[in-house]
Amino acid sequence: MKKVILGVAMLATIGLVSCKNEAKKETETKEVQTEQTTTKEVAMTEATFGVRGNCGMCKNTIEKAVSGVDGVASADWDKVRKQINVSFDDSKTNLDAIHNAIAASGYDTDKVASNEEAYGNLPGCCQYDHNMEMSLKGDVKADETSNH
Repeated sequence: MKKVILGVAMLATIGLVSCKNEAKKETETKEVQTEQTTTKEVAMTEATFGVRGNCGMCKNTIEKAVSGVDGVASADWDKVRKQINVSFDDSKTNLDAIHNAIAASGYDTDKVASNEEAYGNLPGCCQYDHNMEMSLKGDVKADETSNH
């Protein structure tokens, strides 16, 4: 009889230990959730148009004005050709906003005349001829390529 009671007691102990280990294993199991983010690809619009200006300071001012427009990814004004290449998200801005930003900084574009007060506040080397040609093609005269 002692053997039977001892055997039952051992089985009960093993059962408790076994249940205890399983419970412990369950609490140690962690669920890992991952979040997937979807990235919306934005199609960039590129445009090139004429902008009057003279020198490196003009380049900085024009590009800074364009880069300040929400949605503009890049702006590169070509001093020799008197034109700017712009890349922008057309769901956030448009060409009119970009032309207006340039004009507000004191520079004429091929669509919008500059703000006269802003033009008057430009440094002397940046006060360009309002009749200057823009978006020059082909060969450019040597005097137009000089640095200011």
